[in-house]
Amino acid sequence: MIVGTCTVEVYIGGSQSLKDKRRVVKSAIDQVKNHFNVSIAEVGNLEQWQRATLGIAVVSSDAVLANQVLSGVIKHLEKRGIMEILDYSIELL
Repeated sequence: MIVGTCTVEVYIGGSQSLKDKRRVVKSAIDQVKNHFNVSIAEVGNLEQWQRATLGIAVVSSDAVLANQVLSGVIKHLEKRGIMEILDYSIELL
């Protein structure tokens, strides 16, 4: 069994308040959950208006598949254009 984890730091430039940020982050989380079979949550920078840290996890029997799924999530977040990815890291356990 392979567990893939990914931590993503994002910048939300259009956010003027925590309410704006949470609306954007919730929308991104819902889209990722519906499109990919992963667990995702906001795990850091909870009180900053324009930054968020997302934690993503996937369980698979194949390391290559787990890496592909997490890479697909990163590409999906980049395509949305609402948030800019500052940094991310993928780890397979």
